Amino acid sequence: MNNNNPIWRTLGLGAIAGMRSMTAPALLSNELSNAPTAALAGSPLRYLQHGPVATGLKLLAASELVGDKIPGMPDRISPPILLPRALSGALVGATIFTVHQDSWIKGAAIGAAAAVAATYGSFYLRKLMNKYAPNAVSGALEDALTLGSGLAIAKR
Repeated sequence: MNNNNPIWRTLGLGAIAGMRSMTAPALLSNELSNAPTAALAGSPLRYLQHGPVATGLKLLAASELVGDKIPGMPDRISPPILLPRALSGALVGATIFTVHQDSWIKGAAIGAAAAVAATYGSFYLRKLMNKYAPNAVSGALEDALTLGSGLAIAKR
């Protein structure tokens, strides 16, 4: 994947947001805090470049990884759970497109669409995996996929 292409990067991190809503912004914020860009100056998105924001997002992402394995959690495709995933995808898309001096609205739309699609795809994949492995195992595999691919995509 060409990480200099905002569309592919947005689709990738949008998909990560669909799998784990806080992981995508945490990874992007971590990358931006390590290598800030002037392209975000004057934008409300500039805060994603701040170390404390990156740290807070990483803590939220870690708590989400744990919370996902708790029995009785609502399905990720239920509207109250799906909406934050779409918003997370929109956030990373808007940020990536702003960094590339392109329309943040276009980036937000692409990121949100990727997040929604990946939410449904990962939901049904997880249900299938749960037929063959305990929820904690399938969740750990999903976490590994999310983190591994997310780290690769977030790098500039």
